[in-house]
Amino acid sequence: MPPDVISTLKVKVFADGADKASLLEMAKLAWVKGFTTNPTLMRKAGINDYRAFAKDVLSSIREKPISFEVFADDFANMGRQAREIATWGPNVYVKIPVTTSKGEPSTALIRELSHASIKLNVTAVFTLEQVRAVVGALKGGAPAVVSVFAGRIADTGADPVPHMRSALSLCRAADPKIELLWASPRELRNIVEAHEAGCDIITVSPDLLRKVDNLGKSLEQFSLETVQMFKRDAEAAGYSL
Repeated sequence: MPPDVISTLKVKVFADGADKASLLEMAKLAWVKGFTTNPTLMRKAGINDYRAFAKDVLSSIREKPISFEVFADDFANMGRQAREIATWGPNVYVKIPVTTSKGEPSTALIRELSHASIKLNVTAVFTLEQVRAVVGALKGGAPAVVSVFAGRIADTGADPVPHMRSALSLCRAADPKIELLWASPRELRNIVEAHEAGCDIITVSPDLLRKVDNLGKSLEQFSLETVQMFKRDAEAAGYSL
């Protein structure tokens, strides 16, 4: 079980992945509050039938929110796919990318779907200008999530924390039903940072979630465990000098 520190954080932890066994494992954990997927994760997991996979997962995960993404690249088909995905379950959020692959803003479609009572997760958001446009489209619509890729922002060398605080202010000013999600974390520290920044949600890969017992761990204990790991591995390899 994770240490008490995980239960003290206000940010909701969502598991990010497309491996059914892993998703069901995480669904048993009370502190995992929801799930996200995307076409890239599904492809890596070897999923060939998008609809069949989603409905199979939803047969087991019925209460916690889960996001499935459209994969069309034109607005007519993105809208068609979104409307179908939304029918798969009351806990489903439809992921809409902030633009098409050609850079065309999805704002009009986001507004149309949100005000048709479809819960959205607007994904691949980076800039504050994008956040401002997205929350303007979502304002007054269905409950929604804005996924800002804080981890990839950090990959550019920029500090994502003040960026996420500014994004949060835009979300809060627009509509209390809009939640801010810290996407693409790189380390457990990001969970704490997302909490401190006031984010509503952070998506975390199963590999990172399995390290959650390290939160709040004594550094002295962590040091000892690391030395013990080196000893075990050297013995298992049969090294000698």
